[in-house]
Amino acid sequence: MLDLGFVSAILADNSFEEVVDFAAHNKFKCVEMMCWPKGKAERRYAGVTHVDVATLDEKKIAYLKSYLDQRGIYISGLGYYPNPLDPDQEQAEIYINHIKNIIRAAAKLGIPVVNTFVGRDPSKSVAYNLDRFKEVWPDIIKEAEFYGIKIGIENCPMLFTADEWPGGKNLAISPAIWDQMFEAIPSDNFGLNYDPSHLVWMQMDEVQPLFDYKEKLHHIHLKDVKVYKDKLNKVGILAHPLEYHSPKIPGLGDVRWREFFSALTTVGYKGPVCIEVEDKAYESSEADIRSAILTSRNYLSQFLVL
Repeated sequence: MLDLGFVSAILADNSFEEVVDFAAHNKFKCVEMMCWPKGKAERRYAGVTHVDVATLDEKKIAYLKSYLDQRGIYISGLGYYPNPLDPDQEQAEIYINHIKNIIRAAAKLGIPVVNTFVGRDPSKSVAYNLDRFKEVWPDIIKEAEFYGIKIGIENCPMLFTADEWPGGKNLAISPAIWDQMFEAIPSDNFGLNYDPSHLVWMQMDEVQPLFDYKEKLHHIHLKDVKVYKDKLNKVGILAHPLEYHSPKIPGLGDVRWREFFSALTTVGYKGPVCIEVEDKAYESSEADIRSAILTSRNYLSQFLVL
């Protein structure tokens, strides 16, 4: 019913084969594979390339499919999370073109979903960015429709550090904005890669959107978050968000996982649910990183069959 996987970004130093082998050996069913272009990472968890779409010829496609089949693992989605609404138009075009390349690669590999960000100019208003969204995104979604690929937009505000202040680098942060996005682009191929943790630190209900957007759930991320009320009481919600919260592995934060999975199954979601690890407490060694994935798996196993 629900297929447990993980996001490959946390295994940045491992090859495609090592990631798949780890998944197969540890009772996972799928992996969201990162598809950043080769080069320097612009931030933590970015710049990870487990499927290089730039070198994806027929021989490579056959190899990847065969390797996955032999291990009994499938790719839940191809992931790439840049800023397609970057105020630097030249840079934005680079991001947009790579998203389109990934869409075409997903079609060739038989992968149904591409996960990404809408993007945002953090210095401009929501209204301004919605207008930019309406200029940029219809063409991307047309590409996805042509190839039969769903686009899952993660709802992370990308508002953590000073360079992302004050608006963050991803517009798709709230139900109010999702409504405007989906009204502007009423496509079945355009939906959410839903992560409950971001709503929690923004003081919002992380469960209700599963009911309200059940037709738009293209992919699910499983990440937790801990809001430190004492810190929040001291700095307030207008502080840099990392001053009062931390990403955690599932079960070690404030997400209401029992209610979350109850809602997810009630609305009839069937598909991948992928652990996303961004918990600094588990990053001091490769053993700690792998422990984070497996500890998350163990906690989540109460809600699904491994």
